[in-house]
Amino acid sequence: MSERAHTHRRRKGKRRMAAALTAALGLTGAALATNVMLQPAGAATAAVAEWPTPSGSEGVSKTIEVSGTYDGDLKEFYGEGDLGGDGQEEGQDALFELADGATLKNVVLGSPAADGVHCSGSCTLENVWWTDVGEDAASFKGKSSSSTYTVTGGGAKGAEDKVFQFNGAGKLTVSGFQVEDFGKLVRSCGNCSTMYKRDIVLKDVDVTAPGKSLVGINSNYGDTATLSSIRIHGDSSKKIEPCVRYEGNDDGDEPEEVGSGPDGTYCRYSESDISYS
Repeated sequence: MSERAHTHRRRKGKRRMAAALTAALGLTGAALATNVMLQPAGAATAAVAEWPTPSGSEGVSKTIEVSGTYDGDLKEFYGEGDLGGDGQEEGQDALFELADGATLKNVVLGSPAADGVHCSGSCTLENVWWTDVGEDAASFKGKSSSSTYTVTGGGAKGAEDKVFQFNGAGKLTVSGFQVEDFGKLVRSCGNCSTMYKRDIVLKDVDVTAPGKSLVGINSNYGDTATLSSIRIHGDSSKKIEPCVRYEGNDDGDEPEEVGSGPDGTYCRYSESDISYS
């Protein structure tokens, strides 16, 4: 299946189910906004923090363009109208489009989430949560090798394929994040029409199975992935691959997997950087 052309039937009603569950637990968005913390490194057997309860909800029928800082006060945003489809076709519009240097913080993306968040250049995502990932949770598209993308805190669930799609150039750092029920946490695009060298850093991340891989990179373009303080829950058989290497291309063909695991050059981590429970 092409990395740029795939469809699936999305599971419906997860937004309502998640809201009902968190309401039943008696949790408040404000409390969770200040108290959501991940477990210390190596504590894979410790409980993963609860998800925040949205402070309200708002339908989005036209992409919200962000320059500067947008603070959503933990409100839930979900697609409707042209952004309300339930497929995973490539080329969908995003709920949020971030200009170069923009920050999006304290936002919950509900279902449907269309193509989540697009960053046209350097950007910061702080305490952003996806209750049911659409096409992708976020796509990073800057064209400069000096572009930096930072994801701090937050989490994502229900990604049939990718959570973060790295199409552009530069460096992506994901820290203090949690992910569950996913395909790939981060994928360096393997067959975009313009390819770049990309660097990916994952640190202090809680991962809950099922999932396929944490990061996929293209070694022939010089991509790197550095992993540390990764805690994988519910995967004692170690089926989730921490780092997979591909031979990417710029002609749209399906990239070929060429290896996995730490190699000291492209996949940079050691066994002690990852714990399982």
